Amino acid sequence: MTVVDTSRTPLPGVLGGRRVTRLRYLVALVAAGSAGVHAALVPEHLHESTALGVAFAVAAAALALVAVATRAPRHDTWAPAAAAVVLLATAAAYLLSRTTGLPGLITDPEEVDLLGVVTSSAEVVAAAAAVWLSRRDS
Repeated sequence: MTVVDTSRTPLPGVLGGRRVTRLRYLVALVAAGSAGVHAALVPEHLHESTALGVAFAVAAAALALVAVATRAPRHDTWAPAAAAVVLLATAAAYLLSRTTGLPGLITDPEEVDLLGVVTSSAEVVAAAAAVWLSRRDS
């Protein structure tokens, strides 16, 4: 009996299994990295405002959760979509905090910073990959 490995030559319009795995790793890695950035900023933001510090802690926890869940293939049904929502919400919160402020958290826009721009850009890219992963079986 001959076994043919088709993982490197997917059907037209279908992404191969290895590429799907790589995208899952990308989403998980970006979510985990962003979770680390947000967790590291919790103490600084707690000094500024308790609500802001708690918001950073919640964002870190949500990002860590979707990082772990996205990496586990058994969570195909919900993890990529949840990751896309969390990543996009986090990037949108950064954008709002720099343009209009965040109601209840930041009254005046803050200065744009390199770490925030890089982190938010990676979150948007990973969210796009997560959207694709969540829609691939639709």
